[in-house]
Order: sequence, then C-alpha cells, then structure tokens
Amino acid sequence: MRRSKTCVLRLIAFAGLAGLAAGCTSTGNVRLPNTAETVASEQALALPPPGGPSIVSVVEHKRGNGVEQAISLFTSSSVPGQNFLKVQFLGASGANPDTGNAPYRMFSESGLSREMFAAVPGVPLVRSPTFLQNSYGPFGYASGRSRAGDTCIYSWQQIRSTRSAQTQARNFGMIQVRLRLCDARATERQLLGIVYGYTIVGTFNGEIWNPFGTAQNADPTVGRPGNPIYPDEGGYRSLPMAIGYEPAPVAVRQAPRQAAARAPAPAALPPAIGPRVPGPDMSEAGPPTDAAAVAMASPSQLQAMTASGVTVPSPDCVGDAAMTAACRR
Repeated sequence: MRRSKTCVLRLIAFAGLAGLAAGCTSTGNVRLPNTAETVASEQALALPPPGGPSIVSVVEHKRGNGVEQAISLFTSSSVPGQNFLKVQFLGASGANPDTGNAPYRMFSESGLSREMFAAVPGVPLVRSPTFLQNSYGPFGYASGRSRAGDTCIYSWQQIRSTRSAQTQARNFGMIQVRLRLCDARATERQLLGIVYGYTIVGTFNGEIWNPFGTAQNADPTVGRPGNPIYPDEGGYRSLPMAIGYEPAPVAVRQAPRQAAARAPAPAALPPAIGPRVPGPDMSEAGPPTDAAAVAMASPSQLQAMTASGVTVPSPDCVGDAAMTAACRR
C-alpha cells in the first residue's frame, strides 16, 4: 500500500513538472487593446468646406455598432481647447465587437449643456432660437464671445430618416455631428458658414442603414413651359452663405500729405511751333503770351518773329500796303 501511494505521488509530481515545462516553452502573442487610433486625413468621414479650417489630425474609434471620429481642425484662438468636427455613425456594424456598442440615444438639453461647457470652457454660449437647416437637414447651435474678443460657436446635428421610413423595416442608421469653432478674427456668421459647408463622405454598407431616407425627386418646374428659371446673379433667388472665414486684409489708408507728395506732376505743355500771331484785342491788352493761339489772328495782323530773329511780313503788307498803319505796328 505504501509503495502504491508513493508511486501515485511521484506520478502526480512528474505530471505537474511536465505541465510547467510545457507552459514555459510555449509561445504567446502580444496585442494592444483595440482603442482609438490615428488615421490619415484622407480617411475622414466628414470634411470641412473648401477654404475652411484645415484638418490637423483624425482619431478614429470603432465600436460594435458603428464608428466615431474626432477630426481636429486648425485653431487660431486664445480660448483653451481645439477646434474639432466630431462625426458618429450608429446602427451598422463597426467590425469591433470587443469594445462594446456606443449608446444609441438622441440629443438632450442636459447633454448638450455639458458638451458645450466642456468644449468651450470659460465662454458663455447662448443658444440660437432660429430654425436653421443645411443640406442634411435641421441643426442647432450656440454662440458667444470670450473676454479676449474671440468668437465661438458650438453646433450639433442629427441625421436620421423619417419615422414613416423606419416603420418599413429600413433606414435605421443615424449620424450625429458636432462642431466646435473658435476664432480671434472671424464673426459669428463666418463661423456659421462652416456648418452650411461641411460634407459627410462616409456611408453605410447596406440599404437598411440609410440615414438620409429616400432621394428627393427633381424640381417639377424643370422643363415645364411657363416657368422661367433665372440665374442667381440677377437677384431672383437668395444667395447662399459664403464658405470660409478668412478675413480680408485691412486696407491701408495713406495720409493726405503723402498722397499729394506721391501724386505725379502735371505734364508740361509743349512750346508753340510757328509764328506768334497777336489776337484781335491785343492792341489794349498788350502783347500775347506764350500760350496764345495762332488761329486767333486775322491775316492782316499776321506778323511774328522766327527763331533766327527775322521779321516775316504779312502777305497783305506787300507793296503799297506796307505803308499802312496796320502794317507798321
């Protein structure tokens, strides 16, 4: 009995040592947890308008039910924080079930207040009560000015199909966009032009996740007689908001004295060519000046001095007519 117990204990010890040796000699893989990662600017799901702030970096976070991107934009402001354009695609598979699903909820008053306070610290933002919409539908925004005079806006937009389309077991996708902009030289309207001009380039794979709904039909007035369509330049339609907010350079005004000093001098009149002829009223006014016209004299008064100093008589003062008083003057 003792020998059998001793053999069993030895076998157990040998088995444990063999397991430890196998565990020490086996190879394993080291991997990073699937968290946010930086991607190229060309892979951004949303782009600012041409002429708007440039993209600095794009940080992407894949979820089990979608993809989130934080697109950092160029910032020229003394307000703490970075300008950004955040876009969130919800509803479809994000090819990363390990990180869990993002919360599928709508905008709320308390949530927006917390977001604005965190995105634009120290700037009192006031929500706009005006109904506005861009190419993707309605959106809201709040604006304010910092103590240093910088203008800031924070806008939000939710892109989702109508409920009538969702009842047909389709169009369950949703896109949420948030934009934070602060600039030291731009106005509120210039910053608001970025909200009207940004473009969403990302799409959902599969028709069931289409968040934009069915495509709109063409304008029924196109091609119909009796419905003229005028160009925008003529003022028949309201022009869209300008895209981009780079302010124009300040015009430098010259001082009046400097402008007068830099003004070109008037060109001098060329000297008169030909004989100088006195005018008909020059008997009392005296001899004509250098600017007197030749055409002002009559043929009987034609008498001038050439460049050599020789007096040229008039054709009417030849012969006996040369003794007249008019020709003797």
